[in-house]
Amino acid sequence: MKAGAIVAALLVAVIGVWQLSKARTYQLFGEIVPRVQTQRKVVALTFDDGPSPPVRELLGTLRAKKVHATFFLIGGGIAEDPEDARRIVAEGHQVGNHSWSHTRMVFKWPGFIAREIEDTDRLIRQAGYTGEIQFRAPYGKKLVGLPWYLARHHRKDITWDVEPESDPKIDGHTDRIIADVLARARPGSIILLHPMYRNRAPTRAAVGPIIDGLRARGYEFVTVNELLKR
Repeated sequence: MKAGAIVAALLVAVIGVWQLSKARTYQLFGEIVPRVQTQRKVVALTFDDGPSPPVRELLGTLRAKKVHATFFLIGGGIAEDPEDARRIVAEGHQVGNHSWSHTRMVFKWPGFIAREIEDTDRLIRQAGYTGEIQFRAPYGKKLVGLPWYLARHHRKDITWDVEPESDPKIDGHTDRIIADVLARARPGSIILLHPMYRNRAPTRAAVGPIIDGLRARGYEFVTVNELLKR
């Protein structure tokens, strides 16, 4: 019985740690932001990963729709493609930090966490971005070390409340991505998409209709920093 109780307790602990690591609305230290409480019909459109050449198609859509979005870029991606990082900044979009290597920030040493964030901050500044740099954890994963670092440096962990691509039945289908975002977005929502990979053409194709559909419902698009001010 004792052995069984110990195994059960360990299993519960493991499940608890796993649930905590992927929670979008809770962390042990500091502030986590999945959406902003507001009555105004404002949403933030956010894109993770990259930069990479497909971003040019995305930027063309945003330019045509007169929308400024928030790009959470990977430091290693900026190092490989600094031109597209500068292009994102030049077109007036917000740039956030998505770590250097896109490694899950769980069970990592403090020095590793600091390098992942600070080296990426440096390249974001070199790309010309001058605004406040927000951070988003790769895969949304965190436990103790990452929240502790962010809290000590007075930085938020920006998550999301709308992510259509997380559902395999929706991912890869433009019409389903559009429908899911339109159905789930609400005032203060932070919408997450991954359009910067070459195989994400269905996601890129959904961006324009998402903008049109939410605007038709009275929504305004703002960056994450602008949303936080609301």
